[in-house]
Amino acid sequence: MQPALLTSPATPESQAPKRTRSPVTTETTLTPSRRGKEVKGRPSQFRFRFRDPACCRKVARCGRALGEGSVVPGSPAVAAAAMAASTAAGKQRIPKVAKVKNKAPAEVQITAEQLLREAKERELELLPPPPQQKITDEEELNDYKLRKRKTFEDNIRKNRTVISNWIKYAQWEESLKEIQRARSIYERALDVDYRNITLWLKYAEMEMKNRQVNHARNIWDRAITTLPRVNQFWYKYTYMEEMLGNVAGARQVFERWMEWRPEEQAWHSYINFELRYKEVDRARTIYERYILWMATLCCLVFPSFRSLVLVHPDVKNWIKYARFEEKHGYFAHARKVYERAVEFFGDEHMDEHLYVAFAKFEENQKEFERVRVIYKYALDRISKQEAQELFKNYTIFEKKFGDRRGIEDIIVSKRRFQYEEEVKANPHNYDAWFDYLRLVESDAEAETVREVYERAIANVPPVQEKRHWKRYIYLWINYALYEELEAKDPERTRQVYQASLELIPHKKFTFAKMWLLYAQFEIRQKNLPFARRALGTSIGKCPKNKLFKGYIELELQLREFDRCRKLYEKFLEFGPENCTSWIKFAELETILGDIERARAIYELAISQPRLDMPEVLWKSYIDFEIEQEETERTRNLYRRLLQRTQHVKVWISFAQFELSSGKEGSLAKCRQIYEEANKTMRNCEEKEERLMLLESWRSFEDEFGTASDKERVDKLMPEKVKKRRKVQADDGSDAGWEEYYDYIFPEDAANQPNLKLLAMAKLWKKQQQEKEAGEQDPDGDAAEREAGPSCSY
Repeated sequence: MQPALLTSPATPESQAPKRTRSPVTTETTLTPSRRGKEVKGRPSQFRFRFRDPACCRKVARCGRALGEGSVVPGSPAVAAAAMAASTAAGKQRIPKVAKVKNKAPAEVQITAEQLLREAKERELELLPPPPQQKITDEEELNDYKLRKRKTFEDNIRKNRTVISNWIKYAQWEESLKEIQRARSIYERALDVDYRNITLWLKYAEMEMKNRQVNHARNIWDRAITTLPRVNQFWYKYTYMEEMLGNVAGARQVFERWMEWRPEEQAWHSYINFELRYKEVDRARTIYERYILWMATLCCLVFPSFRSLVLVHPDVKNWIKYARFEEKHGYFAHARKVYERAVEFFGDEHMDEHLYVAFAKFEENQKEFERVRVIYKYALDRISKQEAQELFKNYTIFEKKFGDRRGIEDIIVSKRRFQYEEEVKANPHNYDAWFDYLRLVESDAEAETVREVYERAIANVPPVQEKRHWKRYIYLWINYALYEELEAKDPERTRQVYQASLELIPHKKFTFAKMWLLYAQFEIRQKNLPFARRALGTSIGKCPKNKLFKGYIELELQLREFDRCRKLYEKFLEFGPENCTSWIKFAELETILGDIERARAIYELAISQPRLDMPEVLWKSYIDFEIEQEETERTRNLYRRLLQRTQHVKVWISFAQFELSSGKEGSLAKCRQIYEEANKTMRNCEEKEERLMLLESWRSFEDEFGTASDKERVDKLMPEKVKKRRKVQADDGSDAGWEEYYDYIFPEDAANQPNLKLLAMAKLWKKQQQEKEAGEQDPDGDAAEREAGPSCSY
């Protein structure tokens, strides 16, 4: 019989030859279509199952002939024996494998994950463990040692720098109790790399494990001499001496270690060592040496003391020293340590943890006043951002041992801290400054308030634009008012006003309120020349309407009318278009009884080429002449005004003036003015104004006219019609149609025959619609309906 054919994983199932039953069956890698899994592509391992006893005997004889004691799956000998047995079992020839015609990829592809998984499941890569060898005599043992040493030496010879080979070699010799050989190997390894820390540790551990104490001491001495900055050597050395009970030796090692100025953990290890043997004085001496060394190092390396944080990041060592003294009952020494720490760090490098620990120490000693002083001292000097824990502990202390006043102080301090954070984040947040100043003014001394005000006004707006200064200027105003009203210091108030006025860039903009407040302050101080000087300076530097008005009002209150006249003259030179100034000036002259001067002022005002409110000025002038009962002058003023403007309100006012004059023929003159106005406004495009005039005229005729006069005016009233017009958008596009109301006056309709024709057409259309509606609804209800949309003009 012959073995079954082996198929490649790439061969499709449809084209692979069918497996035939035979005495020899091979199990090799299967295609995915047979097992549902994908494995390696090449059949490198074979396992044979022999069902024929004759085949088994043949394979066994072939195996013995090849020198193998058993059938090992996967070996070439077994494969050869199997092939020989299969050939001997039958003379059937192996058919050739058909060529692959379908080269399309299989439906299930092979992946690396499937290869590894099946290899793991079938344990193809596992090697059998080496057999255990039993040594029964010395010669065999020496032979074994020789082989092992030769192997280790060969490994070392190949690569001397791999320290793990040396360590394995030495540990093997140690396992055989060959201490001298192991020691020799370690020494040879140290010649190769004496900086390897693991090598020294393994060497010393071997000596200690074998109770070679002096050898271990020698190794530790050599290690700390060669590598003094490796703390692990020192820790191991001191631990060994302490375990041996050699306290003096351990202390000597610690002293040698301290000469190298190690990190702080080494010092604390030394202190804990002394405390384990109740050597409190020695521990205190070590603390003093460590603190003194730190202070000396800071002064030598960092003369400016600014980089202390790089060497000594916190104050925990001072606190540990003080707590050490407190723990052993030396309270005076502990307080002295805290005081030295505060002096050592100073105001530049204050730390809240130091003051919290100091305060808690004093609290434990029932020294509550000391605690309060410590907290206040620290809060006044440490930045608020770094004093969160300090403030929290202070609040707890006051709630436990303080009174109501102390708790209120804490709350105020908390709010101050919040405001400090706000103004520190944004110094130009003037609203935060206002809140902060109100808090400080309510409960603080004058010097503290002044300090906060000075800090606030120091934040000048960076841009010289008035909108950025509007909030800032009130800081100066509040500062001056505080100095005047609360502090009662006039001289300092004057200095605040003067400083603020010097700071404002008057060439670009000014604040009239500052000048006026300063002048009013000087008047309250009975310094009238100072007030006039300040206002005069303001008008000279930066004239403004408000400044002129304030100065004039001041002089009016003082009854200095000549000064008022001069100020008005300056004011009108500065702003001749200001109608209010002309009116006020004329009113002043009227009050003083100088009518001709007031009239001259009005005449000069209306002759100005540009005015901001000319209608107000003309109305004031007309009212002035009416008060003086100058009818003819008033009539002339109206005529002069109508020469400049044909506004409907002027005509109506003129007509009402003639009506109110009360003289003979006033009604006729009033009617004449209405007729003149109507004729004048026929060409006016504003039809609403013409309608307003006619309505005023009709009201006049209803009250004073006859029936014919009323009928005449009614005939002049326009007809209100609805029209449509085209609307255009901003970009010129068509936006649709809109409806609006228009007025058609009878006089305009008579001049335009087309309008009459359109009116007749509209009437005819309405009649036609009514007729059609009547035919559809004989009951007459159609008359109640609307005739339809009105005609558009």
